[in-house]
Parts: sequence; C-alpha cells; structure tokens
Amino acid sequence: MRILLLGKNGQVGWEMQRSLAPLGEVLALDSKSSDYCGDLRDLNGLAATVQRFAPDVIVNAAAYTAVDKAESDTELAFQVNAEAVAVLAREAKQLGCLLVHYSTDYVFAGDGEQPWCEDNAVAPLNQYGASKLAGERAIQASGCQHLILRTSWVYAARGNNFAKTMLRLARERDSLSVIADQFGAPTGAELLADVSAHVIRATLQQPQLGGLYHLAASGETNWHAYACLVLEQAEAASVPLKVSSSQVVAITSSAYPTPAKRPNNSRLNTQKLQKAFALSLPEWQVGVARMLTEILEK
Repeated sequence: MRILLLGKNGQVGWEMQRSLAPLGEVLALDSKSSDYCGDLRDLNGLAATVQRFAPDVIVNAAAYTAVDKAESDTELAFQVNAEAVAVLAREAKQLGCLLVHYSTDYVFAGDGEQPWCEDNAVAPLNQYGASKLAGERAIQASGCQHLILRTSWVYAARGNNFAKTMLRLARERDSLSVIADQFGAPTGAELLADVSAHVIRATLQQPQLGGLYHLAASGETNWHAYACLVLEQAEAASVPLKVSSSQVVAITSSAYPTPAKRPNNSRLNTQKLQKAFALSLPEWQVGVARMLTEILEK
C-alpha cells in the first residue's frame, strides 16, 4: 500500500509517520519538501504530487491553524483549509483512493453544554472554523472515498502546547489567570495517530465505514482545571514554580478578548466512531499525564 502524508512535521503529522509505517510505504511531505510538492499553498504542485505518486491513501495532516490570524489572513486560511483540500478530494476521486482529513469542533456554534454529534447543525464562530467547514464540504461534494475526523484541543509533547505555556508562565509570573468557561477534552496527537491508523485499515477493508466522525479523548475539562492539573503534576515532580496550582485564578472568556471568538462548548460526542470501529477512547487525563511525564523529565 502507498500512503501520501501531508504535514509531516506538525503535531499530528509527526505521530502519523509512526502509526502509518506498518501499513505500507509512506511518502511524508511538508511545505519545504523538494522532490514532491507538499505545500498546500501550491494547488497545481499538490495535484501533480498526487498524480505522480498515485497513493492508495492520502492523509492530510496539514492545515492553517493560526485561529486569530485567520480573521485578517482569511484568503490564505481558505486556500489551505478549503481550496487545497478540494484539490486533494478531486485527485482522490480520480484515483479511487481514500482521503483522510482532520477537522475541528470550531465548525459548530460552540454554545450549550451537550457534546456535539456529527449531524448537529454547523455554524462557525470565526474564519478558521469557516475555512475548515468549507474543506469538509469540498470533500463531501467530490464524491471521493473519505474519512473526516473532527477533533479538539490537540496537544503533543513535541512542539508548543498549552501545558508548556502554563509551566513557563508559572515559573515567570507572580500570578496566573486562566479561562474557566470553555469546555472540551484535550486530545493527544499520539491518540489521534493511533486511532487514525486503525480506522484507515478498517475502512480499506470495509469501504462503507467511510464518512464523518468525531475523535477526541473521553471526558471533559476547562482550561483552568487543565492548567491546575499541569501545575499539580509539576509540583509532584518538584519543579520550582512561582505560582502554585492552588493560586491559579479562574476567569471568563470576556476577561480575555481575542480577535477570533472561541467556542465555549468544544465537547464532541464520539459514540459513532467508537461503535463503528469497536474502539474505547481513554479519558483525557491519561494522555495528558503521559505527555507531562515526558516534558517534565527533560
């Protein structure tokens, strides 16, 4: 089997290189790759790459993810998250290959308290969410065989993440305030990659499994509680901090305005995925604790 992976150096793409390796030959690209084009801003080059490599599976782990910047850099956000995805879908349809694409809870309005289901009405709050929704719709309209996996609050030990930011700020500052009215489930890139490999293999064997699914760790938290857990584990590891876990102040979203409005409800209902693929998704604390152990030992 031949697999084309885009976004190889992103959080999810890095882990996908590992999880896809047992499935077949993987051509992993990023925007700087030379022999093949992996730059989602180059639509013609992207199409040529798919045609030349002729994969059985395309995994698109690349995206424009600068949520606030997308409010002003809207054209580029849509080019990467929608137009390039439409090209991949068109080429996948022509080849008869499976396209795997990652989307986000940001396609929803972000209100209420119930976890979002795949068939709930969409209503993005910002340009990033609108661009990701446009990518989803391009795939569905193409008629290609596909897996669209919506996720939320993605993190990895590699690169920057919320936990590392909280640790740095707790070392540097005398006080720390964190939003407490946005809810979701921190989801590790490792979990996304491992589940993706599983569902890809199953869908190749049973094409009727293709479609749209929600994929996130189980349970829920808010950013304030997440930050407190991070600092609690740091304290247990004897990391020197100026702000302790008990001193983190809970604030509302309105106290921390951003160019792009964020959803208060990022909860995703994953029952469809778990039932279709016979999976059990771990509680979010499991992956976060493992990630913290890794970064605190460095």
